[in-house]
Amino acid sequence: MLSRLSIRDFAVVAHAELAFGRGLTVVSGETGAGKSLLVDALGFLGGARADAGAVRHGAQRAELAAEFALDDCPAAMAWLRDAELDDEDACQLRRTLRADGGSRAWINGRPVPVAQLAELASLLVEIHGQHEQQALLSRAHQTRLLDAHARHPGLLQAVRSTALQWKGLQEERSALLARGDVGERQSWLRHQLQELDAETLAPEALAELDASHRRQAHAASLIAACDHALEQLGGDHAVAAQLHHLRGSLQREMTHEPRLGDVDALLDSAAIQLDEAFAMLERIRDDLDLDPDALDALERRLARVQDLARKHRVAPDGLAAHRESLARELDTLADADERLQRIERDITQAHAAWTQAAAELTASRRKAGDALAQSVATLIAELGMQGGQFEVLLELDDSDTPDPQGAERADFLVSANAGQPPRPLRKVASGGELSRISLAIEVATLGTDAVATMVFDEVDSGIGGAVAAAVGAKLRALGAPRQVLCVTHQPQVAAAGHSHYRVSKAAAEGMTQSSVVVLDAEGRIDEIARMLGGTQVSDEARAAARKLLDGF
Repeated sequence: MLSRLSIRDFAVVAHAELAFGRGLTVVSGETGAGKSLLVDALGFLGGARADAGAVRHGAQRAELAAEFALDDCPAAMAWLRDAELDDEDACQLRRTLRADGGSRAWINGRPVPVAQLAELASLLVEIHGQHEQQALLSRAHQTRLLDAHARHPGLLQAVRSTALQWKGLQEERSALLARGDVGERQSWLRHQLQELDAETLAPEALAELDASHRRQAHAASLIAACDHALEQLGGDHAVAAQLHHLRGSLQREMTHEPRLGDVDALLDSAAIQLDEAFAMLERIRDDLDLDPDALDALERRLARVQDLARKHRVAPDGLAAHRESLARELDTLADADERLQRIERDITQAHAAWTQAAAELTASRRKAGDALAQSVATLIAELGMQGGQFEVLLELDDSDTPDPQGAERADFLVSANAGQPPRPLRKVASGGELSRISLAIEVATLGTDAVATMVFDEVDSGIGGAVAAAVGAKLRALGAPRQVLCVTHQPQVAAAGHSHYRVSKAAAEGMTQSSVVVLDAEGRIDEIARMLGGTQVSDEARAAARKLLDGF
């Protein structure tokens, strides 16, 4: 539910802060005062294309913000969580429109693309304005309304699940067929595996092969280095002998300086490590040998590994994993023909299951469509379109492909006047008729639409008297379980509101500005009296205004 709307430097509004509650809120004002600017502001917050003309003259940008309570919008709350834009129970939409035509959008203080703003707004607000591309004009939305009115989620789920199952099987079948001749593929895989299996390709084995090659390739320099080190460590003049003589000389002086004992201990440890290093060097030297044949064999093995890596377009250490992948593919092809036949059978069964589920959904939609058409036809007659017709057409899809949404789409057909054939709702020309038809559909489907806030822009255009009173009563009924905002110029509709805003304009500092104020009980009487009698409000007009208000 919309709880607050903030407008700054938007069209002729310098600044306005509006609070909203449940029920029907009406907005009235003189012609040209800017009543529909509130609707326009919500439209831009709902993702409408940015318009530099919406920025107040002389300002750099317009700023719009709306706050929503989410206790009656579980779908919006779930959307915010999924998008990781939730902030406890808060929901704030904000948008700026720059004078150069650019715009920016935020959700709960975090910048987002306008498309994302529009996606969330569609779960919060539904606008019924004249000549707009409204959600109600979309056949997809009409189908969703019909399904909600029919209350058959189980049938929808059955149709969706069987269609997705059929699609998944088709994709699996296509993947098998895309492999071409299975026998040829199997032969190719066996040949590749035979080549790969001829080498030891485990990463640790390849690392050892590389180390052995480096050792054999540098055998001469390694032998020379080891021999030189052994000569320096061994013999009478080697490091070990010098260390032994050094310890002896220090030990003779230890009685005069006890700390020399610590030095001797360290030298003793060094002597032990030198002995271990000498022994290791000898072992390494014994393992080294100049063997051109061994080097040649290692280089051939390395070359084969490199050739395999280039052939299969993987790094050498990835050959083992690639080999396992080819082996798994060969295993899956072992029963390819049998699997293909099984998939064909499953596809046929899935299609039959979808056909049955879709037929049950069609029957339920047809029954709900008849009931909805009867209710809406009665309502549009009450709203001043006597003789009008309303039909729900289910247009079947000729495609044999299972559709997750069912075998048909709903199309709402309307005739506003007697003697005229029904036409699709999206092609109704009169904005006032379109608004009233939308109102009738909303009333008829009351409780099935998840959107908690609905906005009607001059739904009462072109009517008056008893018809306007009927429109007001329907709007008030519609606002009982939810929130409805209505821009109106009819006193009968204004009197039906639970709360009332008045929009007025005046010149200030050489510029025309609009202001928006909430009306108290006396203010409502004055405003409705003005709507009844013009600018000169008489006592009779005030009395009539009180009578209208007393009717609710």
